[in-house]
Amino acid sequence: MKKDTLLFIKKEQRYAYAICLKENNLPIDYVNIDLDDSHDLGYGLKKEYWHQGIVSEAVEAVIQQAKKDNLCYLTATHDIKNIHSGNVMKKVGMHYCYSYKEQWMPKNRPVIFRMYQINLDGKNGFIKNIGINMNILLKKTYKGQVI
Repeated sequence: MKKDTLLFIKKEQRYAYAICLKENNLPIDYVNIDLDDSHDLGYGLKKEYWHQGIVSEAVEAVIQQAKKDNLCYLTATHDIKNIHSGNVMKKVGMHYCYSYKEQWMPKNRPVIFRMYQINLDGKNGFIKNIGINMNILLKKTYKGQVI
């Protein structure tokens, strides 16, 4: 497995990291965390670098930074057809919470998403402000259905 380094940019609304290979420091994609109530974790990686553990390693590093910065939890979602993204979430310690259906705008098609969460504060359970209230928010905001 090739090791990666993270370049860190912290903005008011999010953390934004470039995933770069140590050997040449060229960016091969990203990891980010939104700093709204969802604390949504997102990531991407160029296809030629898939299945090498690079994203898992980068996400683990970002989770450690989020802990140091006293974030209490992170959430992440993936299309149920993208099982590899779900595997990354499981590998870094995230736990499945629920699935929901929404009209995905980039391709204008219905998608079922799985939502995962990791608690960084040592507490167990579903974070209240992203639990049932988030389900209602998803229905109103995305006109989606919680499954």
